[in-house]
Amino acid sequence: MTGELLRAFETEIQSLELIPSSGGVFEVEVNGQLIYSKKATGRHAGTSEVVELVRPLANPPSAG
Repeated sequence: MTGELLRAFETEIQSLELIPSSGGVFEVEVNGQLIYSKKATGRHAGTSEVVELVRPLANPPSAG
């Protein structure tokens, strides 16, 4: 998944941090904002789903 995120957002990602955990926890945050939680949904997200959740935050619409 990290490779796909880096490919999809090559120019937008300044850093990517993986934090190992236990107990089946899987969460994705962008700039401190939780965008996906396995605990909340009860299922693991697929790679393409995470990419689509990150996309609007990595490429926000321009004001105008």
